[in-house]
Amino acid sequence: MRVSRGVCLMAVCAPLVLWAEAAGGRFDGNWTTNMSCEASTHMPAYTWTFQSVIKDGNYHGQHGEESGPGYLVVDGPINADGSAKLHAKGTVQAGKAGLVTQLKGNKYDYNIEAKFTDTSGTGSRDEGAGILGRPCTFEFTKQTESGAPAAAAPAAATPPSSQ
Repeated sequence: MRVSRGVCLMAVCAPLVLWAEAAGGRFDGNWTTNMSCEASTHMPAYTWTFQSVIKDGNYHGQHGEESGPGYLVVDGPINADGSAKLHAKGTVQAGKAGLVTQLKGNKYDYNIEAKFTDTSGTGSRDEGAGILGRPCTFEFTKQTESGAPAAAAPAAATPPSSQ
């Protein structure tokens, strides 16, 4: 039995293509991250927008100056299906009146469960225990080469119902 070169080439190259895609190439690029946290007893509500990048399937975003008040860095790998468990760490910017000096500069960290598509993503903070464990949501938007948000893929057409 003779096997053609094309079949052999596909048998060798197909796994490499799948590995490259699994490494995260489809998510790679510049992203804008919007983070919104609800108010708590000790902290006001806030929204931060910052630039982030995905390279080789690894997310990295940073807000503020390293180790300064309001500093946040988020890192983590993105799986081939777009799911991710990101890790955030930072320092508190400020608390509500009377608590600013008590909380400002305190360090914190938490995890973010996220899901990415080719052009966007969402995530939510684990709420954990303690005064800083409050709901926060994340929205990720991939940027085009010009810096504009990438267009979402068109929705698949659904045939009309036969009812």
